[in-house]
Amino acid sequence: MTGFAVVSRELPEATLNVEVRSVNHRFLDIQTRLPDELRSLEPEVRALLAAQLSRGKVDCRIGLTPKPALQHGAALNAEALERLKSLELSVRTAFPQACGLTVSDVLRWPGVLDQAVLSADTVREPCLALLEQALNDLVAARRREGERLGALLQERVARMEALVEEVTPRIPALIAAYQERLSHRLREAMLNLEDERIRQEFMLFASKIDVDEELSRLTAHLQEVKRVLASGGPAGKRLDFLMQELNREANTLGAKSVDAEVSRIAMELKVLIEQMREQIQNIE
Repeated sequence: MTGFAVVSRELPEATLNVEVRSVNHRFLDIQTRLPDELRSLEPEVRALLAAQLSRGKVDCRIGLTPKPALQHGAALNAEALERLKSLELSVRTAFPQACGLTVSDVLRWPGVLDQAVLSADTVREPCLALLEQALNDLVAARRREGERLGALLQERVARMEALVEEVTPRIPALIAAYQERLSHRLREAMLNLEDERIRQEFMLFASKIDVDEELSRLTAHLQEVKRVLASGGPAGKRLDFLMQELNREANTLGAKSVDAEVSRIAMELKVLIEQMREQIQNIE
């Protein structure tokens, strides 16, 4: 299920930023991006994510920006400064027209300033607390999306139930009409054909086009979809399975059809099922 949350917190030593996003995925796939200072927290970060999320491709990014106050007490690294000086001299020897480094350029050069190093222990508790806050925001966003998707699925279920109700009374009439046509044609072709032979031929064909069982299963599966949607909690995998069962029955209904209207209804059922299947990929 898609969702996005970003939160930040000011600490005395640094600014913490946590960003969590999720997109559709059949399973739970967690990707983390942590600064080197917080790399040791990755197992705890993954555990927190897995505790609240059960489905989706989840990307978690944690940023740690030291405060300028730490830099005020920083000292120049004489060794790095000498290396930079030597590099500048070599470049200006090769390119006399090149501009020299400014003080700002020197201070920004990696390693020139020996800055205080933040440890994972220092920011562990606030980092995990901030991640929990981001996760709560993400779960709330996913829940709101789930409610909207649930309403869309309920609409499609209602439409499918209406189609099943529409096709159900047509089946006995179709069988009776076929029986009449078959009897008439057989009698025209073979005047001495016994009624028992006609009855046997009809029963064989009627068994092939009888969709009573398929309609009953369609109705039962639709009732189960409604029950799952109403029960709350993670439902994506169960709904995905039900979509497979609904599609199987709709396919059989279309294959057994001997009537254009029944074929149309079977096709519309399949379209609705496919629409629902696409939406269900967004549900945890």
